[in-house]
Amino acid sequence: MRALRILLVVAVILGGIFVALDRLAVGMAESEVAKRLQSRQGLTGTADVSIKGFPFLTQVAAKRFDQVDVTLRGIEASTAGHRLRISEMTAELHDVRVRGGVTDFAGATADRATGGALVSYGDLSEAAEDDISLSYGGNGKVKVTGSVDVLGRKITRSVLSSVSLADGDTIRVRADEVPGEGIPGLEGMIRERTDFDRQVSGLPEGMELEKVEATKDGAKISVTGTDVALAG
Repeated sequence: MRALRILLVVAVILGGIFVALDRLAVGMAESEVAKRLQSRQGLTGTADVSIKGFPFLTQVAAKRFDQVDVTLRGIEASTAGHRLRISEMTAELHDVRVRGGVTDFAGATADRATGGALVSYGDLSEAAEDDISLSYGGNGKVKVTGSVDVLGRKITRSVLSSVSLADGDTIRVRADEVPGEGIPGLEGMIRERTDFDRQVSGLPEGMELEKVEATKDGAKISVTGTDVALAG
């Protein structure tokens, strides 16, 4: 009986040591992957990584992880000569395979990924034409404000616009209605200022836009992907 008690105590101690080592290893791996993502994407913000599943060390031995959650802040995407900053993007990456060293996740890719991104109205305004501002218009619409010159007179108007996804990689903003006010050509002039497309590039390799909608906090984008590169 005494020998059994000793074995149980030893098993508990070893189990505790294993758990401690496992958690230490996963913390180090999460930190390293976050650094690599931040460097790879050229983030102006931070990257957070959470590796799911226990124990971590058995996943390391298999070089395969069930799920890795990633949050990227301050993504600088390029679009038609304009800068488009994505405030935050979150993604759940499933069935992550590591081809290189498991300690630094070299060559890691995910079979599939789902997530979302947020572009603030301030950042959308920066990506629009000069002197164009965007804000939330309520009921899932974007309020777009711009000015045009008519016979030397500056006319400023605001319109409610729909935001949508075009061609799988382009954010499209279109005014629902534009007041012509009986002035020939005024509607077309306003639309030239308030309607625009912005193709988005610079997302993690393998990720693409799926849907976009206007919310009070900005344009909320659903993203999806296959064979997504987690680290180079």
